[in-house]
Amino acid sequence: MNTKGSFKDSQIIILGLCIATATIIASLILSQGFLKVMKFKQQVISVTGSAQKNIKSDYIVWKCGFSRREADLQTAYAKLKEDLIKVQAYFDTKQVNKAEITIPQIVISKIYKKNKEGKDTNDLEAYELYQGLDIRSNEVDKIDILARESTELINQGINFESYASAFFYTKLDELKIEMLAKATANAKLRAENMVKAAGNTIGFMRSARMGVFQITPITSTDVSDYGENDTSALEKKVMAVVTAAFSIE
Repeated sequence: MNTKGSFKDSQIIILGLCIATATIIASLILSQGFLKVMKFKQQVISVTGSAQKNIKSDYIVWKCGFSRREADLQTAYAKLKEDLIKVQAYFDTKQVNKAEITIPQIVISKIYKKNKEGKDTNDLEAYELYQGLDIRSNEVDKIDILARESTELINQGINFESYASAFFYTKLDELKIEMLAKATANAKLRAENMVKAAGNTIGFMRSARMGVFQITPITSTDVSDYGENDTSALEKKVMAVVTAAFSIE
């Protein structure tokens, strides 16, 4: 009887059984790991959080100007200078800081006579000179009132024009940090309330994506995919949006 051959065959069988057992165990381990990974990927809740705050602009840009039209250029220039003195004196009575006033260069236009068809001819009729003024200030309320009342300069014989003011908020970077934190907290609260009904709780935050900021007049409902940045209103509404994903436990 060949005992060596039988022993060798037994070793091969045992080795095969060990390999098969190890393969099964490894498969189970990998399967459990795969299931955990799938569970990790699938048990997630994604929510959108928002935060809103009303603010008042702290910086104003107001543009105004006046003009003179005369047949003679020198006469128009002299009268425009007289008007500038009157405007500056008026601003002084309103306690406007002179350092906040910018006086750009004069714009000169030539006005030509019209023919019977209403078209310009080569005959010069007059010169029109325009002097613009820019006021940039942190004294928002005072300049806002001035912009609305300044047309009383017309009573002094000045062809004065007041344009719509632009309002800005200079602490927007700090406000964005505050608003993003509040929007993220709001997203977490929404996620907690949603999973609570199913008897679950949320875990750590898996991801977060910041949306665009909407800066609009307080009464406005306008939104934009690119964000709104209103400059027409003194009082504004700022809204921040955050999309966040949380694990579910």
